[in-house]
Amino acid sequence: MRRVWGGAPEAARPTGHDHHRRRPPLAVGWWLGLLAVAGCASATQPMGPARLAPTLIDGYAITADSYYLPMRAWRPEGATRAVIVALHGFNDYSNAFSGVGPLFAADGVATYAYDQRGFGATMRRGVWPGAATMIADLTTVVALVCARHPGVPVYLLGESMGGAVVMSALAAPPPAGSPLAAVAGAILVAPAVWGREAMGAVPRAALWLTNALVPGLAMTAPKTLKIRPSDNVDMMKALSRDPLVIKATRADTINGLVELMGEALAAAPRYLTPGLVLYGVHEQVLPFGAINRLLAGLPKGRQRLAIYQDGWHMLLRDRRGGVVIGDILSWLRDPAARLPSGAEQVSRSRIIEP
Repeated sequence: MRRVWGGAPEAARPTGHDHHRRRPPLAVGWWLGLLAVAGCASATQPMGPARLAPTLIDGYAITADSYYLPMRAWRPEGATRAVIVALHGFNDYSNAFSGVGPLFAADGVATYAYDQRGFGATMRRGVWPGAATMIADLTTVVALVCARHPGVPVYLLGESMGGAVVMSALAAPPPAGSPLAAVAGAILVAPAVWGREAMGAVPRAALWLTNALVPGLAMTAPKTLKIRPSDNVDMMKALSRDPLVIKATRADTINGLVELMGEALAAAPRYLTPGLVLYGVHEQVLPFGAINRLLAGLPKGRQRLAIYQDGWHMLLRDRRGGVVIGDILSWLRDPAARLPSGAEQVSRSRIIEP
């Protein structure tokens, strides 16, 4: 976070008798001043008014409010049998799918992945856009991709935070004429559903207090947490060096993420889109209690649940990510066929027990 330092304007400095008034201790005054500065720094970047017709150009999707969403695409050399619109996770960006995109393309599946607003190479990186704006951007991209591939089934793939966006966008049947009505199915890769209602009292209170007092404070995860999102050490080291991966997160952005995850969890009973829900037994980013609530709330018979005994949070990029990718491609070919990995045979209790 960029901090602003400096003295008060000349007219605001104490003069005369004011100079002798009792003042708070220096440390207390400094802290109150910091809270005042940081407390005024809350920021969001919701979608603006429509200015133009959305369009796809080389490397970008341009939204109606003329916002540029950097986009990567991997397309088959031959016929395209399916299209995936992929949404990355929190603090990540479209590069998250650079490993799977070529593999999908080799199997006849085109993949379009974009930097969600506030992430990657977008403007005002690190500033939360709000769930409604993220859903509106997704709707725009789906419309543009459908227009580019008429008659080809379009699927959504959401990883972690991206999964929460997908669930929130598809929480109810889209109205007639909505681009989302054309979505044939969705793949949720470790969807993030750790909303306030799934939190304990202490983290919930800490989140509220931090967002209320210092919303602009940029924070990093304490090293003492020792959370491992993947067993792919080389991949994790590359992410730590990538300048487009956000390392320190604003408090109000974390608060926005929690609100989005809460919306996704609340949407579970209304989430009727057919597809896959994928988790790993070694999940450490999301608590099992939140995952348990999601699985209990999903309508029966609409999603195929697969739980990978060697899987972590970043399933597609884990050392055995190829197994997960194989299941996705198999499901795209035949949604009724048994998944090659046999991951559906793993008991739910392996992932949802506290």
